Amino acid sequence: MDEYRAANRANWDDRVAVHWQPDGYDADGFIVDPTRISGVVRWDAEALGDVSGKRLLHLQCHFGMDTLSWARLGAEVTGVDFSEEAITAARRMSAESGTPGRFVLSELYASPEALPGEMFDVVYTGVGAINWLPDIAAWARVVAGFVAPGGTFYIREGHPVLWTVDWDVVDRLVLRFPYFETVDPVAGDEDSTYAGSGTLEHQRTYEWNHGLGEIFTALTDAGLRVVRLAEHRELDWQGHPMMVEGEDGLWRFPPEFVDRIPAMYTMMATREAP
Repeated sequence: MDEYRAANRANWDDRVAVHWQPDGYDADGFIVDPTRISGVVRWDAEALGDVSGKRLLHLQCHFGMDTLSWARLGAEVTGVDFSEEAITAARRMSAESGTPGRFVLSELYASPEALPGEMFDVVYTGVGAINWLPDIAAWARVVAGFVAPGGTFYIREGHPVLWTVDWDVVDRLVLRFPYFETVDPVAGDEDSTYAGSGTLEHQRTYEWNHGLGEIFTALTDAGLRVVRLAEHRELDWQGHPMMVEGEDGLWRFPPEFVDRIPAMYTMMATREAP
């Protein structure tokens, strides 16, 4: 497991500089425009509602643009990520933009030790996060431990059915990869990333799928109550070569396939107040 984690960390360290660029996430544009909110958070804010004055924890926050977008919507934010390069960039983005945020370097499963005893009104996980984690039950225990009584957990993520589809077949949908969580990860080698131009030095990554039932059950076993689950036809990035970007910046399968496979899901869970 240390080998997998080290490879993924090196890959995500490399992504920071690429994602910072104007053709990536355009971090400099975010810094100079105090009204700018990331597209990811614009979507999720409709589901989560008003976060003004709430303590919000963003797990696997990357370099913090989504985290700081929540701050611009009024939340008191903390971001956690395992990449030192990402946390350094997040702190820089916060300082240079004047948008307050706390950023903590920690691997996901160790984050309770990095934030001992802390609880939050909102615990948030953005898209493209839990596929990097090997153990969904342990993840859910971490999540639940951070949700304050009366608080909310929210996730929007690529659908586990989508992760099973073969990328090399471009004219039909072929299931190739595991749907359920497995001990062994799916290894991949890619010299580019989904946002921004540039070549990654560390190209090997390891990912794990987690079935929707596994995620749901893990959260409920950890003491949360799932109050909403929805599946969606659109995705924030090109999750398969057949997907086409719409005018809204979201990606969808062509009409003959769009109703056959979910691209994304959202889930909200709460911890009951005493």
